[in-house]
Amino acid sequence: MKIAVAGSGYVGLSNAILLAQNHQVYLNDIVEEKVTLVNSGKSPIVDKEITDYLANEPLYLTASTDKKLSFSEAEFIIIATPTNYDEESNYFDTSSVESVIEQALQINPDATIIIKSTIPVGFTQAMQDKYHNNNIIFSPEFLREGHALYDNLHPSRIIVGSTNEKGKRFAELMREGAKDSDVEVLLMEATEAEATKLFANTYLALRVSFFNELDTFAESKGLNTKSIIDGVSLDPRIGSHYNNPSFGYGGYCLPKDTKQLAANYLNVPNNLIQSVVQSNATRKDYISKQLLKKDPQVVGVFRLTMKSGSDNFRQSAVIDIMKHLRGEGVEVIVYEPTLTTDSIANFKVENDFDLFSSKSDIILANRLDEILFPYQEKIYTRDLYQNN
Repeated sequence: MKIAVAGSGYVGLSNAILLAQNHQVYLNDIVEEKVTLVNSGKSPIVDKEITDYLANEPLYLTASTDKKLSFSEAEFIIIATPTNYDEESNYFDTSSVESVIEQALQINPDATIIIKSTIPVGFTQAMQDKYHNNNIIFSPEFLREGHALYDNLHPSRIIVGSTNEKGKRFAELMREGAKDSDVEVLLMEATEAEATKLFANTYLALRVSFFNELDTFAESKGLNTKSIIDGVSLDPRIGSHYNNPSFGYGGYCLPKDTKQLAANYLNVPNNLIQSVVQSNATRKDYISKQLLKKDPQVVGVFRLTMKSGSDNFRQSAVIDIMKHLRGEGVEVIVYEPTLTTDSIANFKVENDFDLFSSKSDIILANRLDEILFPYQEKIYTRDLYQNN
C-alpha cells in the first residue's frame, strides 16, 4: 500500500517510520534540508528511536518536496502539519491543515485523509461538510517530545475518529506497525476524538500545574517540597508521574491545547479549565519574582529546552521568565548548545559553558544536568527528581 505523510516533525516523521516498516510511505515536507536528511538516513529532529530506525532499520520510506509525487495513488494521506494557537482569534491556526486537505483532494480525490495535527473541536466535521467527504478523519496522537517513535511503537491506545471501514483500516495499520499488538483501539466520532486529545493534554497540564502550585506553597512557607510530594505521590490513586516541579508547562502541545479547550468552553460553565491556563502564567510570574529577590545583575539561563533529550524550546516557560527579568533591568544570557546563532530574541547566547557560568550571578535551570553540579551555589531550579 502507498501512504503519504505531510509534515516531518515529531508526529509526521514518527508515523511515517511506523508505517514504512510494512508499506511504501512518501514523507512530504516543504523544507528541502529535512527531505535530504531523511533520504540519507538521518533524523532532522532529536529522537533516539527515530535516529536509530532511519540509520539501521529496513524501511520503505521516501522523502520528497513534490506533493504530486507523494499524494498520487496514496490510499491514505496523513496530515501532520503544525497548528499554532492564535491568541487574537482564540483559535488554532489551522491554515496549514486546510491547505494540505485541499491540495491532497485535488491531486488524489479518492484518498482517505487522516488528520494527525491537533485541531479545535468540530474542525473535522466542518471539513467533511465543506468537501462533502466523510473520508476526512481525525486520529489523535499521544506522543512525547524526544520519544515520539517509541510512543508510536508502544502506544497507550489507538484512537480513530471514524467508525467507517476506512477508519477501521487505518486503526489496523497503526496497530500493525506497533510492537504491542494487544493495544486497545477505540473508534469514535471525529468530534469526540478531537475532544479526547484536548482533554487528555489539559489533564496533563493540570497535573503539572498542581505540583507547581504545591511547590510554590512549600517554597513560600519554607517547607521541604520533596517531602510533601513524596507523601502525596505514594497514594496509589495519585502516583508519582508528572510530579516534578518546573517553571511551567510548555512545548508543542500543552500551551496551545489548554488554550484551545478553554476557548471551546465558550458559553459552557467551567472554572477548572480556565484556571489551568491562568495557573501556568502565575507560576512563571512567581519564579520571576523569586529571582528578582536575589538582586542579580546577570541571570544565566541553562538550556531553553523544556525537557532533557529534546531540542524543542517552542513555548518554553523559561522564555517568559527571561522577558520578565529583562523588563526589570536584569541582563539575561543563554547557554543553549543546540543554537548556532549568537543571540535569540535579543538575548545573548554564550555557548562557552565556562564563560557562561563565570558571567552568571544566578544560573536558572528548569532541569538539572551533571555539568551544573560544581556550581550549586549559583543554581536556581525547582527540579527535585531530575526527570521530565
